[in-house]
Amino acid sequence: MSIEVKVPVLPESVSDALIATWHKKAGDAVKRDENLLDLETDKVVLEVPSPVDGVLKEIKFEEGSTVTSSQVIAVIEEGAAAAAAPAPAAAPAAAEAPKAEASKEAPKGVDELSPAGRRVAVEENIDPSKVAGTGRDGRVTKEDLVNAAKGGSAPAAAAPAARPTPGSRPEERVPMTRIRTRIAERLMQSKNSIAMLTSFNEVNLAEVVKLRKSLGEQFEKANGVKLGFMSFFVKAATEALKRYPVINASVDGSDIIYHGYQDISIAVSTDKGLVTPVLRDVQDMSFADVEKGILGYAKKARDGKLGLDDLQGGTFTITNGGTFGSLLSTPIVNPPQSAILGMHTIKERPIVENGQVIAAPMMYLALSYDHRIIDGRDAVLFLVDIKNQLENPQRMLLGL
Repeated sequence: MSIEVKVPVLPESVSDALIATWHKKAGDAVKRDENLLDLETDKVVLEVPSPVDGVLKEIKFEEGSTVTSSQVIAVIEEGAAAAAAPAPAAAPAAAEAPKAEASKEAPKGVDELSPAGRRVAVEENIDPSKVAGTGRDGRVTKEDLVNAAKGGSAPAAAAPAARPTPGSRPEERVPMTRIRTRIAERLMQSKNSIAMLTSFNEVNLAEVVKLRKSLGEQFEKANGVKLGFMSFFVKAATEALKRYPVINASVDGSDIIYHGYQDISIAVSTDKGLVTPVLRDVQDMSFADVEKGILGYAKKARDGKLGLDDLQGGTFTITNGGTFGSLLSTPIVNPPQSAILGMHTIKERPIVENGQVIAAPMMYLALSYDHRIIDGRDAVLFLVDIKNQLENPQRMLLGL
């Protein structure tokens, strides 16, 4: 029986998708839920699993093709796997199979890969140390391993590039991915449609550091997740958004939409670009809920498992350039949201406290906002509110 494989139903905000990688070719045996191909949308990379066991009978669109929601992209002959690939008679060497299989389960160097990359390395028995990495800092990505598998063997790591000879001017032209193209469009949309302004402040995180040090171990034992800095900022922003609802609002034509809930978008960096999965109803979440939500999204982002639903909506965004060492920046508002909070690296700096100069863990905060609906007064008071909560973290527990 022939079964059609279709493009998953895409949300209204995503018009089409690009076939990035086929992991199977026509004639290959496939198993139910085994990933057949990767679809790259404007926001995420989607895996399309096989709906049944069988043989991939026909591929209707090759890599690089643009497809739309519910379009048929392949045909699988259900139950044909056994006929296509009958089990061979047992041979004397079969007794050694478990050992061979065991060695295949853990090829050298898989510990440094993402879970998705580890799976490809195990399935294809590829040594990642022999694959040229195209990810950040030369890391081997899932796509690198897939390309290596297509070549029949893992290509040797690229030799160090020869130093350009005097007078040479090397260049390389690489097309933007769909996600990077969409990021560029959104940034230009923000720049051209929003009257954006940025206000700054700084916060002394000594009390937060002290709290994490004194209660961090107990928190982790009780909740199974570490107490990070991000949950303090998320909770502080949530309380401040309640008091300054215009920061949590959005513009729709000539209307202002005030949201009676706080859905916080958390900027997460991936090899393909920045994505902003959404923590929903943060006003009802505990510190542990926030930490688990962030940890879950970070893992899904590394594994390429973020879904379109994870990225939809959001009333306010927090981005942390401090993880990369940024001291100060002006984050760009993510439309239709009206504001974004930028965190930065924590630095020991001298400050004056009670007439004495002391060293304190200081962070610069930046709030970029849409000046069409947010006045400077509200933006500054919002930042001061966050500062006061973080410098007196007990205020968050009391909703002050």
